[in-house]
Amino acid sequence: MTTDTQKIKVAVCGACGRMGQEVIKAVNNQKDMELVAAIDISNAGKDIGEITENKACGVVIEDSLKDALLKSRADVIVDFTSPDIIFNNAKIALECGVSPVIGTTGLSDGQVKELEKLSKEKNISALIAPNFTTGAVLMMMFAQTAAKYFDNAEIIELHHNKKKDAPSGTAIKTAQMMAKNKSNFASGNVPEIELIKGARGGVSESDIHIHSVRMPGYMASQEVMFGSLGQVLTIRHDSVDRSCYMPGVVMAIRYVTSNNEFVYGLENIL
Repeated sequence: MTTDTQKIKVAVCGACGRMGQEVIKAVNNQKDMELVAAIDISNAGKDIGEITENKACGVVIEDSLKDALLKSRADVIVDFTSPDIIFNNAKIALECGVSPVIGTTGLSDGQVKELEKLSKEKNISALIAPNFTTGAVLMMMFAQTAAKYFDNAEIIELHHNKKKDAPSGTAIKTAQMMAKNKSNFASGNVPEIELIKGARGGVSESDIHIHSVRMPGYMASQEVMFGSLGQVLTIRHDSVDRSCYMPGVVMAIRYVTSNNEFVYGLENIL
């Protein structure tokens, strides 16, 4: 944990990616934070400032996560890389004594549990959030509340066509939250015959169908549809610019440096 007079030392993994660059800009705009490391497999040896803001900032991009964390003595690492490497990245961070703030989705339930166990064993805080947008988190919370009053519900999530995992972590988390209030959201549905496999989407907790759309032009959107006799309620959130994630990321960075616990879901710190 940091003291009131110390700046939070932040490392960013996937620093050259679109989200990584947004995180770096956000960190540099905080008076209580300092960017101390930038990790990426591309542009190693270059100053990250020249990539993000066209001016050197003194932080050189490194391609070794472990070396960068040990050298920089970071307090927190923010990771928006890819589903195939995020799990190992988080383990490396915890082993190095650095609190991970994870925004990449695609972690399995087993991997989340393993990271929670390691976090507690190392006595190091960690935060995993399927979505850092405050509006999206509120949408999930509203859906959980609405779930008490409707017997039928489905989720449609829409993302750009470069997103690898489906369904999105936000959709999965939303279904999990809704399932806490009801065990079956397919009340009265007739036995179905899919003429094309997958036409009805994937089936999640409490028989919630999740439909994933991947299309150029979208960034991140989600609709939760509830139905009952004579009415349909739709709760929707749209992200139109990656800057919308940054207030949640900044909040998470501050949280893990002042609290010693494992957190899954931004709604738990709002």
